[in-house]
Amino acid sequence: MSDREPPRRRVPGPARPARPGGQRRPGPGARPARRPGTTRPGAPRSGGSRPLRLGSPRPRLRMVSLALTLVMAAFVVRLLQVQAVDASAYAAKAEQNRYVGRTLAATRGGITDRNGVELATSVDAYDITADPTMFTRAATKVSDAPEQAAALLAPILDQSPDTVARKLRTKNTRYTLLAHRRTPQVWKQIKDLKTTLAAKAETDKSAVNFLAGVLAVPASKRVYPNGDLAAGILGWVNADGKGGGGVEQQLNKELSGKDGKLRYAQSGGRQVPTVGSTETPAVAGSDVELTIDRDIQWAAQNAITEQVKKSGADRGYVIVQDTRTGEVLAMADSPGFDPNDLSQASAAALGNAALQDAYEPGSTAKVMSMAAVLEENVATPGTHVVVPNRLHRGDRLFQDDVDHATWNLTLNGVLAKSSNIGTILAAGQLGKTQQAANKVLYSYLRKFGIGGYTGLDFPGETRGILAPADKWSTSQQYTIPFGQGVSINAMQAASVYSTIANGGVRVEPTLVRGTKGPDGRFAPVAQPKKTRVVSAKTAKTLAQMLESVVDDEEGTGAKARIPGYRVAGKTGTANRVDPATGKYHGYTSSFAGFAPADKPRITVYCAIQNATKGSYFGGQICGPIYKQVMEFALKTLQIPPTGAGAANLPVSFTP
Repeated sequence: MSDREPPRRRVPGPARPARPGGQRRPGPGARPARRPGTTRPGAPRSGGSRPLRLGSPRPRLRMVSLALTLVMAAFVVRLLQVQAVDASAYAAKAEQNRYVGRTLAATRGGITDRNGVELATSVDAYDITADPTMFTRAATKVSDAPEQAAALLAPILDQSPDTVARKLRTKNTRYTLLAHRRTPQVWKQIKDLKTTLAAKAETDKSAVNFLAGVLAVPASKRVYPNGDLAAGILGWVNADGKGGGGVEQQLNKELSGKDGKLRYAQSGGRQVPTVGSTETPAVAGSDVELTIDRDIQWAAQNAITEQVKKSGADRGYVIVQDTRTGEVLAMADSPGFDPNDLSQASAAALGNAALQDAYEPGSTAKVMSMAAVLEENVATPGTHVVVPNRLHRGDRLFQDDVDHATWNLTLNGVLAKSSNIGTILAAGQLGKTQQAANKVLYSYLRKFGIGGYTGLDFPGETRGILAPADKWSTSQQYTIPFGQGVSINAMQAASVYSTIANGGVRVEPTLVRGTKGPDGRFAPVAQPKKTRVVSAKTAKTLAQMLESVVDDEEGTGAKARIPGYRVAGKTGTANRVDPATGKYHGYTSSFAGFAPADKPRITVYCAIQNATKGSYFGGQICGPIYKQVMEFALKTLQIPPTGAGAANLPVSFTP
């Protein structure tokens, strides 16, 4: 068979109309007729260049199609990676960027006195912050936006314009703290200014709201309504909102409470209200009730402040204690500080000097030597003690604070006239040898609380210095009985006299009565530890002997007398160790006692360091403070006099 197709049969059809001019339409496959004067396409024109031929579009279409295919393939691959391979990771990032968290600060608990009077409380405040990225040239279209904003904010924040501008120029962050814990009034001033600038920017397109990036975070501010009253007890709160001293530091955990958390969706820096949020509410801190009485604290603080100024002294302290419970009714020191404004406080005044200062007590410590002598039955109040003008012991020659001829005193008279020599002679009877006597005296000092912490667990408290008896130097064997060579703090000294007033039982002092939680329930502190130091008989005898110090004409504490009341007390004037040099310089003046002497309720202790004007004797400058504070406390607590007569124990004897 032939590979050629069979000839097609021509099918007759209608006759085609003739072309004008008698020409016929060319049939299929026929070449078009050339017009006269034209040449065939592709043939060189006579006298000209070859004609342009259009390229085929198919290659270009194939290239575009290939490029689009590759782009779509890349999109598909990326889409598979985002939605399938790395879906969980991207979802987590989206969740993190979409949802933000904020700490809900817990309200700090308040501190009150024993009667519920506020001593420390918290009020609403704001931390003024800013977003530095909103003060850049790109955001504001001006180069000095931080300076212009600082000029507006500085007077309100009480800062220099340079300081504020420097904070606003902080790089690589969207947060900077401009001011800490400012009052709502300060934030209102800034908000009003922001509103004014925003309104101006709406009407004037060339105006700039330089404060648009200034924000506020709710916080709280610690306030002490009574200024410097009881500042040494209360302490203060630092910039981080934590206790920096005193009870604020000691009970920071109870006062702070527990912060909460808020997590919410945000867009453009604002919370999205239609999307749910999760919140863990903050738990407010507990309120703390102290044992002190605000009015007695004021009386004590006022008295010691005036005397420190009058005497040109370095400092002074007064402690008032309930003899039966050990509760501290007042603990005042001067100079003090105002916890509302620590910028004005000196470093030396911060803290609580009544618990943090260690010093040699002097003659107020003689009561412990007398307690040991009476308890060990080596003498009685009427025992005769011949006191020479000088006494040679060890490598030293001892004398009393006044030059005198030989005194014929009773043991009671030794205490009343505060004789150092008489005390050395009496304490020497505590053992067959001086070393044995030292050990007996040391045991009583320890039972009275000397050389140990008071039990208050107060920040910075010192336990003083009391070396073991076998470590006492030659001079300490004879000076410690009259209060030199041993160091204590003021609370320890007050506790000694409260122990005698309480029938010989030492009750650990307390400053806190209890706490009240957010639920309103009051939780009292544990009962203080009690220790029998001397017998009730010895304590009663000591109280009568201490009356002679105040009531007897030969006593050194006449300025502490209170009309109508029986008063027991003891003066003290000790050589003072200068903390700066470690050498003796100046004096520690003191007075300690309780009232009523025959039915004790209140102990008052006063000490003044390094008086430089007027007298430095304890009976002269601390006796009046004792009287002033004791009278106020007795009236405040409505403690009447007993009406019983004084014991009037003999002071001297006739040989």
